Amino acid sequence: MSPLLRRTRKKAVDRMVTLVSKPGCHLCDDARTVVETVCAETGAKWEEKDIMLDEELHRQYWEQIPVVLIDGEQHTFWRVDPDRLRRELGD
Repeated sequence: MSPLLRRTRKKAVDRMVTLVSKPGCHLCDDARTVVETVCAETGAKWEEKDIMLDEELHRQYWEQIPVVLIDGEQHTFWRVDPDRLRRELGD
């Protein structure tokens, strides 16, 4: 019988939130406000990437922007729910 593996959940301060956006996008502006606020509250780091400057991001997410990634994995798109983002970050 193999022992159960228990994944240790990362603390918010060890997480990286990436907002994939484009200039002139009102949903991106709304998402930026939520991401910035929640990350300030939880201590998570965040960055913003312009989909127009990254061919791979453009190919993957063009029809979904804004997109929020947490540690490189898609969390949400279009509208960012602050409570859901907080839960995912563990706070």
